[in-house]
Amino acid sequence: MSLRLRRLSADYERIREVFEGNPFVKVEPLDGEPPERYLVTYRLPGLRWDAASGKAVAANIHKVEIYLHLGYPREKPKCIMRTPIWHPNIGDYVCTADHWAAGETLADVIVQIGDMIQYKSYNTASPVNISAAAWASRNWRRFPIGRIDLLQPGAEVSLSLPESESQEVPIELGPPVPSNELDIRLD
Repeated sequence: MSLRLRRLSADYERIREVFEGNPFVKVEPLDGEPPERYLVTYRLPGLRWDAASGKAVAANIHKVEIYLHLGYPREKPKCIMRTPIWHPNIGDYVCTADHWAAGETLADVIVQIGDMIQYKSYNTASPVNISAAAWASRNWRRFPIGRIDLLQPGAEVSLSLPESESQEVPIELGPPVPSNELDIRLD
């Protein structure tokens, strides 16, 4: 078995061990034997931007597709957001570059994305979403918005939402700032 296939097998075994029965994250292999593409569903407090109201609203279901391409693990996995989210380091893709090293495992990446969703981790200095970065800089005292540790067994928690729905609770925090008007301050 090649080095890459051994790594993919080890990642698959590790995520099964770590996330089996976890109430906050579900990891589904999509392609390959061993899998090289996964769909990860998070049941965590996060945000999305509601354009109709011009506000950040709560979103409790988040889906990310993770692809372990031929360059993995030398290069970071490709992480594509499949549900709307409002985060400085997440747009169509999830920027994991701040934390990536070849020694990181797929389980580490899954936990890192969960921390990002909850605003336990974010970087406004090199954003993917400039408007979300400006917004986060103005609202940093509100973070994190979730405190769920994906690696620790937790008490039974119900988000009271079917997977197909997302509760929308307005958060009065202001509109996105056009990129030509950015004034990122921590005040």
